[in-house]
Amino acid sequence: MARIVLADDGIAFDGRTPESRPLGGVESSVVALTEELARRGHEVLVRNMCETPLLHNGVDWRPLHDGGEYANVPERADLYIANRGHRLLDLVPRARRVAFWTHNPCRYVLKWRYLRRLWTRRPVFLFIGDYHAETLPGWVPEGGRKVVPYGLPEEFRTAEPARVAPPPRAIFTSNPLRGLDWLLARWENEIHPKAPEAELHVFSGAATYGLAGDAGAESMNAALDNAEALASKGVVLRGAVPKSQLIDELREARCMLYRGDLNETFCLAVGEAQAMGVPAVVKDLGSMRERVVDGKTGFVCSDDRTFGDAAVRLLTDAGLWTEQHRSALETQRSRGWREAADAFEELLP
Repeated sequence: MARIVLADDGIAFDGRTPESRPLGGVESSVVALTEELARRGHEVLVRNMCETPLLHNGVDWRPLHDGGEYANVPERADLYIANRGHRLLDLVPRARRVAFWTHNPCRYVLKWRYLRRLWTRRPVFLFIGDYHAETLPGWVPEGGRKVVPYGLPEEFRTAEPARVAPPPRAIFTSNPLRGLDWLLARWENEIHPKAPEAELHVFSGAATYGLAGDAGAESMNAALDNAEALASKGVVLRGAVPKSQLIDELREARCMLYRGDLNETFCLAVGEAQAMGVPAVVKDLGSMRERVVDGKTGFVCSDDRTFGDAAVRLLTDAGLWTEQHRSALETQRSRGWREAADAFEELLP
Protein backbone atom coordinates (compact mmCIF):
# COMPACT_ATOMS: atom_id res chain seq x y z
CA MET A 1 0.00 0.00 0.00
CA ALA A 2 0.98 3.66 -0.25
CA ARG A 3 2.70 6.05 2.13
CA ILE A 4 0.56 9.16 2.54
CA VAL A 5 1.85 12.19 4.43
CA LEU A 6 -0.31 15.15 5.46
CA ALA A 7 1.16 18.30 7.01
CA ASP A 8 -0.77 21.07 8.75
CA ASP A 9 0.55 24.10 10.64
CA GLY A 10 -2.72 25.44 12.06
CA ILE A 11 -4.11 24.81 15.54
CA ALA A 12 -3.01 21.97 17.84
CA PHE A 13 -5.07 18.78 17.55
CA ASP A 14 -4.65 15.06 16.99
CA GLY A 15 -6.78 11.99 16.36
CA ARG A 16 -8.14 11.89 19.90
CA THR A 17 -9.29 15.51 19.95
CA PRO A 18 -12.79 14.91 18.50
CA GLU A 19 -13.44 12.49 21.37
CA SER A 20 -12.81 15.12 24.03
CA ARG A 21 -13.79 18.56 22.72
CA PRO A 22 -15.37 20.39 19.77
CA LEU A 23 -13.22 20.73 16.67
CA GLY A 24 -13.52 22.91 13.59
CA GLY A 25 -14.55 21.58 10.20
CA VAL A 26 -11.08 21.56 8.63
CA GLU A 27 -9.46 19.78 11.57
CA SER A 28 -12.23 17.22 11.97
CA SER A 29 -11.99 16.55 8.23
CA VAL A 30 -8.25 15.87 8.53
CA VAL A 31 -8.94 13.33 11.26
CA ALA A 32 -11.76 11.64 9.34
CA LEU A 33 -9.87 11.44 6.04
CA THR A 34 -6.60 10.14 7.46
CA GLU A 35 -8.35 7.49 9.56
CA GLU A 36 -10.31 6.27 6.55
CA LEU A 37 -7.11 6.04 4.47
CA ALA A 38 -5.36 4.16 7.28
CA ARG A 39 -8.34 1.80 7.52
CA ARG A 40 -7.62 0.82 3.90
CA GLY A 41 -4.12 -0.30 4.78
CA HIS A 42 -2.12 2.78 3.76
CA GLU A 43 0.73 4.06 5.89
CA VAL A 44 -0.64 7.44 6.97
CA LEU A 45 1.51 10.06 8.70
CA VAL A 46 0.20 13.39 9.99
CA ARG A 47 2.69 16.07 10.93
CA ASN A 48 1.04 19.04 12.61
CA MET A 49 1.03 21.13 15.77
CA CYS A 50 0.05 18.26 18.08
CA GLU A 51 1.90 18.23 21.38
CA THR A 52 3.14 14.64 21.54
CA PRO A 53 3.52 11.64 19.21
CA LEU A 54 0.44 9.45 18.96
CA LEU A 55 -0.60 6.33 17.08
CA HIS A 56 -4.39 6.41 16.95
CA ASN A 57 -6.76 4.44 14.71
CA GLY A 58 -3.86 3.54 12.47
CA VAL A 59 -2.64 7.13 11.93
CA ASP A 60 0.86 8.19 13.01
CA TRP A 61 0.62 11.69 14.53
CA ARG A 62 3.81 13.60 15.36
CA PRO A 63 4.64 17.26 16.02
CA LEU A 64 5.63 19.17 12.91
CA HIS A 65 8.39 20.87 14.89
CA ASP A 66 10.61 18.53 16.88
CA GLY A 67 14.02 19.89 17.78
CA GLY A 68 13.91 22.20 14.78
CA GLU A 69 11.57 23.65 12.20
CA TYR A 70 9.75 20.88 10.33
CA ALA A 71 12.31 18.38 11.62
CA ASN A 72 9.78 15.55 11.89
CA VAL A 73 8.66 15.46 8.26
CA PRO A 74 9.87 12.58 6.04
CA GLU A 75 11.45 13.21 2.65
CA ARG A 76 9.54 10.50 0.81
CA ALA A 77 5.86 9.79 0.22
CA ASP A 78 3.69 8.38 -2.52
CA LEU A 79 1.20 11.19 -1.87
CA TYR A 80 1.97 14.34 0.09
CA ILE A 81 -0.94 16.57 1.12
CA ALA A 82 0.02 20.11 2.14
CA ASN A 83 -2.90 21.48 4.13
CA ARG A 84 -3.38 25.22 3.50
CA GLY A 85 -0.01 26.70 4.59
CA HIS A 86 2.52 28.07 2.08
CA ARG A 87 5.62 26.84 3.94
CA LEU A 88 4.26 23.32 3.80
CA LEU A 89 4.66 23.34 0.01
CA ASP A 90 8.43 23.06 0.52
CA LEU A 91 8.21 19.80 2.48
CA VAL A 92 8.52 16.12 1.49
CA PRO A 93 10.81 16.94 -1.46
CA ARG A 94 10.80 13.39 -2.84
CA ALA A 95 7.05 12.92 -2.88
CA ARG A 96 5.80 11.18 -6.00
CA ARG A 97 2.61 13.27 -6.03
CA VAL A 98 1.83 16.54 -4.24
CA ALA A 99 -1.62 17.91 -3.45
CA PHE A 100 -2.49 21.28 -1.96
CA TRP A 101 -5.69 20.96 0.09
CA THR A 102 -7.41 24.33 0.26
CA HIS A 103 -10.47 24.97 2.43
CA ASN A 104 -11.09 28.71 2.15
CA PRO A 105 -11.67 30.96 -0.87
CA CYS A 106 -8.41 30.89 -2.80
CA ARG A 107 -7.73 34.62 -2.84
CA TYR A 108 -5.17 33.98 -0.12
CA VAL A 109 -2.85 32.14 -2.53
CA LEU A 110 -2.51 35.22 -4.77
CA LYS A 111 0.58 36.32 -2.86
CA TRP A 112 4.20 35.94 -3.84
CA ARG A 113 4.98 33.62 -0.92
CA TYR A 114 2.45 31.15 -2.35
CA LEU A 115 2.89 31.77 -6.06
CA ARG A 116 6.63 31.19 -6.14
CA ARG A 117 6.20 27.84 -4.40
CA LEU A 118 3.26 26.87 -6.58
CA TRP A 119 5.30 27.67 -9.68
CA THR A 120 8.08 25.36 -8.51
CA ARG A 121 6.03 22.54 -6.95
CA ARG A 122 2.97 22.48 -9.21
CA PRO A 123 0.66 20.61 -6.81
CA VAL A 124 -2.82 19.37 -7.60
CA PHE A 125 -5.27 21.86 -6.08
CA LEU A 126 -7.98 20.19 -4.02
CA PHE A 127 -11.26 22.07 -3.61
CA ILE A 128 -14.21 21.11 -1.41
CA GLY A 129 -16.97 22.29 -3.73
CA ASP A 130 -17.81 23.91 -7.05
CA TYR A 131 -18.18 27.40 -5.59
CA HIS A 132 -14.80 26.92 -3.92
CA ALA A 133 -13.14 25.90 -7.19
CA GLU A 134 -14.39 29.08 -8.86
CA THR A 135 -12.37 31.21 -6.42
CA LEU A 136 -9.00 30.22 -7.94
CA PRO A 137 -8.08 32.23 -11.06
CA GLY A 138 -7.11 30.19 -14.09
CA TRP A 139 -3.63 31.72 -14.32
CA VAL A 140 -2.42 30.37 -10.96
CA PRO A 141 0.31 27.74 -11.52
CA GLU A 142 -0.77 24.21 -10.58
CA GLY A 143 -0.51 20.57 -11.55
CA GLY A 144 -4.22 19.93 -11.83
CA ARG A 145 -7.50 20.77 -10.14
CA LYS A 146 -9.87 18.38 -8.39
CA VAL A 147 -13.12 18.93 -6.48
CA VAL A 148 -13.43 16.58 -3.50
CA PRO A 149 -16.33 17.52 -1.21
CA TYR A 150 -15.98 16.71 2.45
CA GLY A 151 -17.46 13.46 3.61
CA LEU A 152 -20.09 13.55 6.32
CA PRO A 153 -19.21 11.69 9.53
CA GLU A 154 -20.90 8.31 9.72
CA GLU A 155 -22.61 9.09 13.01
CA PHE A 156 -24.57 11.90 11.33
CA ARG A 157 -25.80 9.62 8.55
CA THR A 158 -27.78 7.05 10.54
CA ALA A 159 -30.74 8.99 11.96
CA GLU A 160 -34.15 7.32 11.79
CA PRO A 161 -37.11 9.35 10.50
CA ALA A 162 -38.91 11.10 13.34
CA ARG A 163 -42.49 10.06 14.09
CA VAL A 164 -43.53 13.54 15.18
CA ALA A 165 -42.11 17.01 14.66
CA PRO A 166 -39.85 18.20 17.50
CA PRO A 167 -40.73 21.31 19.53
CA PRO A 168 -40.21 24.68 17.75
CA ARG A 169 -36.51 24.87 18.44
CA ALA A 170 -34.10 26.40 15.93
CA ILE A 171 -30.38 25.72 16.14
CA PHE A 172 -27.17 27.57 15.21
CA THR A 173 -23.94 25.53 15.27
CA SER A 174 -21.43 27.56 13.26
CA ASN A 175 -18.77 30.20 13.85
CA PRO A 176 -20.42 33.17 15.66
CA LEU A 177 -18.51 35.55 13.40
CA ARG A 178 -20.34 34.14 10.38
CA GLY A 179 -23.61 35.93 10.78
CA LEU A 180 -24.72 35.27 14.35
CA ASP A 181 -25.38 38.95 15.06
CA TRP A 182 -27.34 39.14 11.79
CA LEU A 183 -29.37 36.08 12.80
CA LEU A 184 -30.07 37.50 16.26
CA ALA A 185 -31.51 40.63 14.64
CA ARG A 186 -33.74 38.49 12.40
CA TRP A 187 -34.81 36.44 15.40
CA GLU A 188 -35.63 39.40 17.63
CA ASN A 189 -37.44 41.49 15.04
CA GLU A 190 -38.96 39.10 12.51
CA ILE A 191 -39.05 35.48 13.69
CA HIS A 192 -39.78 35.44 17.41
CA PRO A 193 -42.69 37.91 17.24
CA LYS A 194 -44.47 35.54 14.82
CA ALA A 195 -43.39 32.35 16.64
CA PRO A 196 -43.30 33.43 20.31
CA GLU A 197 -43.10 29.85 21.62
CA ALA A 198 -39.98 29.11 19.59
CA GLU A 199 -36.43 28.99 20.91
CA LEU A 200 -33.08 29.55 19.22
CA HIS A 201 -30.30 27.40 20.70
CA VAL A 202 -26.77 28.63 19.95
CA PHE A 203 -24.01 26.01 20.05
CA SER A 204 -20.78 27.87 19.39
CA GLY A 205 -17.60 29.15 21.02
CA ALA A 206 -14.02 30.25 20.43
CA ALA A 207 -12.52 26.99 21.74
CA THR A 208 -13.74 25.11 18.66
CA TYR A 209 -11.44 27.21 16.47
CA GLY A 210 -8.39 27.19 18.73
CA LEU A 211 -8.79 30.89 19.51
CA ALA A 212 -8.93 30.90 23.30
CA GLY A 213 -7.15 34.08 24.42
CA ASP A 214 -6.82 35.28 20.82
CA ALA A 215 -8.13 38.60 19.51
CA GLY A 216 -10.60 36.64 17.41
CA ALA A 217 -12.02 35.16 20.58
CA GLU A 218 -12.98 38.63 21.79
CA SER A 219 -15.10 39.24 18.70
CA MET A 220 -16.69 35.82 19.02
CA ASN A 221 -17.45 36.34 22.67
CA ALA A 222 -19.05 39.72 21.91
CA ALA A 223 -21.47 38.00 19.51
CA LEU A 224 -22.18 35.31 22.09
CA ASP A 225 -22.84 37.99 24.73
CA ASN A 226 -25.43 39.47 22.37
CA ALA A 227 -27.07 36.07 22.17
CA GLU A 228 -27.16 35.75 25.95
CA ALA A 229 -28.79 39.17 26.20
CA LEU A 230 -31.78 37.86 24.22
CA ALA A 231 -32.69 35.15 26.73
CA SER A 232 -36.14 36.74 27.21
CA LYS A 233 -36.73 36.34 23.46
CA GLY A 234 -36.15 32.60 23.52
CA VAL A 235 -32.42 32.61 22.71
CA VAL A 236 -30.53 29.96 24.68
CA LEU A 237 -26.71 30.08 24.69
CA ARG A 238 -25.44 26.51 25.00
CA GLY A 239 -21.74 26.83 24.12
CA ALA A 240 -19.71 24.50 21.93
CA VAL A 241 -20.29 20.77 22.50
CA PRO A 242 -18.63 17.54 21.30
CA LYS A 243 -20.05 15.81 18.24
CA SER A 244 -21.70 13.08 20.31
CA GLN A 245 -23.83 15.63 22.16
CA LEU A 246 -24.47 17.67 19.03
CA ILE A 247 -26.08 14.65 17.40
CA ASP A 248 -28.57 14.40 20.27
CA GLU A 249 -29.30 18.12 20.01
CA LEU A 250 -29.92 17.92 16.26
CA ARG A 251 -32.53 15.22 16.87
CA GLU A 252 -34.43 17.77 18.97
CA ALA A 253 -34.14 20.64 16.47
CA ARG A 254 -36.91 21.78 14.15
CA CYS A 255 -34.58 23.70 11.84
CA MET A 256 -31.10 25.12 11.44
CA LEU A 257 -30.87 28.86 10.80
CA TYR A 258 -27.70 30.18 9.18
CA ARG A 259 -27.10 33.17 6.95
CA GLY A 260 -24.11 31.71 5.17
CA ASP A 261 -20.99 33.60 4.18
CA LEU A 262 -18.98 34.28 1.02
CA ASN A 263 -16.06 32.60 2.79
CA GLU A 264 -18.11 29.45 3.38
CA THR A 265 -16.80 26.96 0.84
CA PHE A 266 -18.58 23.86 2.19
CA CYS A 267 -20.25 24.42 5.60
CA LEU A 268 -19.97 21.16 7.47
CA ALA A 269 -22.37 22.47 10.11
CA VAL A 270 -25.24 22.70 7.60
CA GLY A 271 -24.18 19.45 5.94
CA GLU A 272 -24.33 17.59 9.26
CA ALA A 273 -27.73 19.04 10.11
CA GLN A 274 -29.14 18.11 6.70
CA ALA A 275 -27.80 14.55 7.02
CA MET A 276 -29.67 14.28 10.33
CA GLY A 277 -32.87 15.36 8.60
CA VAL A 278 -32.90 18.90 9.97
CA PRO A 279 -34.27 21.40 7.42
CA ALA A 280 -32.06 24.48 7.05
CA VAL A 281 -32.91 28.08 6.23
CA VAL A 282 -29.94 29.88 4.64
CA LYS A 283 -29.15 32.85 2.43
CA ASP A 284 -27.84 32.33 -1.10
CA LEU A 285 -24.22 33.01 -0.14
CA GLY A 286 -21.05 31.02 -0.78
CA SER A 287 -21.67 27.28 -0.96
CA MET A 288 -25.12 27.31 0.66
CA ARG A 289 -26.84 26.34 -2.58
CA GLU A 290 -24.66 23.21 -2.67
CA ARG A 291 -25.75 22.18 0.84
CA VAL A 292 -29.51 22.88 0.81
CA VAL A 293 -32.05 21.89 -1.85
CA ASP A 294 -34.32 24.93 -2.01
CA GLY A 295 -37.92 24.09 -1.18
CA LYS A 296 -37.09 20.41 -0.57
CA THR A 297 -34.66 20.14 2.36
CA GLY A 298 -34.97 23.75 3.53
CA PHE A 299 -34.93 27.16 1.94
CA VAL A 300 -32.19 29.12 0.14
CA CYS A 301 -33.34 32.72 0.52
CA SER A 302 -32.50 35.77 -1.55
CA ASP A 303 -33.25 38.39 1.10
CA ASP A 304 -33.81 38.91 4.82
CA ARG A 305 -37.60 38.98 4.62
CA THR A 306 -37.91 35.61 2.89
CA PHE A 307 -35.41 34.17 5.38
CA GLY A 308 -37.55 35.24 8.33
CA ASP A 309 -40.75 34.00 6.67
CA ALA A 310 -39.21 30.59 5.89
CA ALA A 311 -37.95 30.20 9.46
CA VAL A 312 -41.41 30.99 10.85
CA ARG A 313 -43.02 28.44 8.49
CA LEU A 314 -40.73 25.63 9.61
CA LEU A 315 -41.14 26.51 13.28
CA THR A 316 -44.94 26.58 13.11
CA ASP A 317 -45.94 24.12 10.35
CA ALA A 318 -45.35 20.51 11.45
CA GLY A 319 -46.52 19.15 8.08
CA LEU A 320 -43.95 21.20 6.17
CA TRP A 321 -41.26 20.13 8.62
CA THR A 322 -42.13 16.44 8.18
CA GLU A 323 -41.97 16.72 4.39
CA GLN A 324 -38.58 18.46 4.40
CA HIS A 325 -37.22 16.24 7.18
CA ARG A 326 -37.91 13.11 5.13
CA SER A 327 -36.53 14.68 1.95
CA ALA A 328 -33.29 15.59 3.73
CA LEU A 329 -32.87 12.05 5.03
CA GLU A 330 -33.45 10.65 1.55
CA THR A 331 -31.10 12.95 -0.36
CA GLN A 332 -28.55 14.64 1.90
CA ARG A 333 -26.49 11.92 3.53
CA SER A 334 -25.20 9.77 0.68
CA ARG A 335 -21.60 11.01 0.76
CA GLY A 336 -19.33 9.91 3.60
CA TRP A 337 -15.58 9.81 4.08
CA ARG A 338 -15.36 6.53 2.20
CA GLU A 339 -16.38 8.33 -0.97
CA ALA A 340 -14.00 11.22 -0.23
CA ALA A 341 -11.13 8.79 0.41
CA ASP A 342 -11.84 7.14 -2.96
CA ALA A 343 -11.14 10.50 -4.60
CA PHE A 344 -7.90 10.95 -2.68
CA GLU A 345 -6.76 7.46 -3.68
CA GLU A 346 -7.20 8.47 -7.32
CA LEU A 347 -4.31 10.89 -6.75
CA LEU A 348 -1.89 8.08 -5.93
CA PRO A 349 0.75 7.56 -8.67
